[in-house]
Order: sequence, then structure tokens, then C-alpha cells
Amino acid sequence: MLYQDKFYYLCRIPLSAEGPKDVEILEKAESNSAFSELFNKYEELRSHAFNDDGLYSVIRADEIFVLIRTTSPEKAKFEAFEDARPGLITNLEHRVMQEKDNNAVQILRNVHYVDLNI
Repeated sequence: MLYQDKFYYLCRIPLSAEGPKDVEILEKAESNSAFSELFNKYEELRSHAFNDDGLYSVIRADEIFVLIRTTSPEKAKFEAFEDARPGLITNLEHRVMQEKDNNAVQILRNVHYVDLNI
């Protein structure tokens, strides 16, 4: 077994993301002590998606933020996209159902292979 250092990555995934290439790494923490500050930034960035009861709702998110611990920026982007994918689909489906958003329909069909009968 080969030991590899792991770092914390704060990633932003836009709703229109088509894959890991669209994931933006906002910040990297190289130590456990830096994690606390990074986690606070993560909570602040997602705060707009909390309701009045303090519960996070992915359908309120304009973009999805993910905190990942892994060995490289490439792995962080891949893992962040895979972690965010269910939330992306849920958010886009909600936009289709509530707003009849044709752009969301196209992203669901062409990127996530989800076809909605609307």
C-alpha cells in the first residue's frame, strides 16, 4: 500500500455542469487545522439554499457546493461531480416541473439521460 496525502477541496458545480471538467475548485485546505475555516466558507456559500427552518434544500440552490477530501484536483473534480449529480438532477427536474424550463429539459436529456414527459 502506498501512502498518499489527502487534501480538502471546496468545489462549485453549476447546474449546467456536463462533467468533472465543469467543476471549479474554489479552495484547498492542506491540513486538518485549515479544514475548519474551509468548512465555514462551505456553509456560507450554501446558505442561500436553506429554508426558514434551517434545512438545506437542493431545489433552492443556484449552484451546488461540495466539500471533498482526496489526493488530487482531478480526483476532487470527478468526485465532486459524482457527489453532486443526484442534486443536480433533482434541481433540474424541479425547474422543469415548476417553471417549464426548456434549458433544464435539455440538460437532463443530453447530460444526465433523464427524459421527462412534459
